[in-house]
Amino acid sequence: MSVTLSGWMLYTMWAVFGLISINLLISLLQTFMKGSFDLSFVLDYLKDILYFVLPLNIIAAMTPMDPTNWTLVIFYYIGGIAVILKYLMDIKNSFNK
Repeated sequence: MSVTLSGWMLYTMWAVFGLISINLLISLLQTFMKGSFDLSFVLDYLKDILYFVLPLNIIAAMTPMDPTNWTLVIFYYIGGIAVILKYLMDIKNSFNK
């Protein structure tokens, strides 16, 4: 199975990876500002990719098998929007500390 993202699915995945990257950079800068650099926070981002991005890719790969051609796409968008909102809230909360 290959993952073919089309249209807004591709933009959703870009938004997910972009927000993960922004959150990673903010966390990296905050650890530098504290003076205690620890690489364990990177493992959290790898775990997030495994738990959030991989299921989105699996859903995208299963869309050709969907007889309705829209059910799995809706699940993909719901999952993508949930991940985007999670990272937007994380970024907002990192500035409120």
